[in-house]
Amino acid sequence: MKILIVEDERRAAEYLRQGLAESGHVVEVAFNGTDGLHAAINGDHDLIVLDVMLPGLDGFAVLSALRTAKQTPVLMLTARAQVNDKVRGFDLGADDYLVKPFQFPELLARVRTLLKRGRPAPSDPVQRVADLDIDPVRHRATRSGQRIDLSAKEFALLALLVQRTGEVLSRTQIASLVWDIHFDSETNVVDVAIRRLRAKIDDPFPDKLIHTVRGVGYVLESRP
Repeated sequence: MKILIVEDERRAAEYLRQGLAESGHVVEVAFNGTDGLHAAINGDHDLIVLDVMLPGLDGFAVLSALRTAKQTPVLMLTARAQVNDKVRGFDLGADDYLVKPFQFPELLARVRTLLKRGRPAPSDPVQRVADLDIDPVRHRATRSGQRIDLSAKEFALLALLVQRTGEVLSRTQIASLVWDIHFDSETNVVDVAIRRLRAKIDDPFPDKLIHTVRGVGYVLESRP
């Protein structure tokens, strides 16, 4: 699932991003209300984790504007436990409300509940491309029935490529969605990660799935 975090405290945002990414989700982060609203309206997210206290537009303003365009599930975070704030959030269209500080397992449980509520659970969660299967629920990847051991980042990268099968993704897109970094031409983190993923996904098998599109980026697809 693709999740947007709108949180101005960078340490908190990184904590949430890392935890959700390790749980198999593709995570995007915005650090203020204006950028968060833009990302929420223009992106295709399954869930938005939205802090109330934000620079620029606060969380209530973001939620109010978002609800004129989309009904993406929203989990609001706040350091304020006042009943009036909760009521205001729910009145504006929030789906759930979590007061800081909280334990990550609690947030993860809320996220899972909202994601299940937001879209019907498929009878088979496994995603397939040719002989490659990935199971985001069990955090498992297999090819031709052979289990492939992947790190959390490798699985997140593979899940992104599989989710966007046939779509060429630039290095900038991959860096932003998997690592939440702005791609720098001097940084080869994406190329290194792709090389390591290929060593596990493609090298042991005759048919290659991860392809380089010169000057653009990478695409995962089955080619004759």
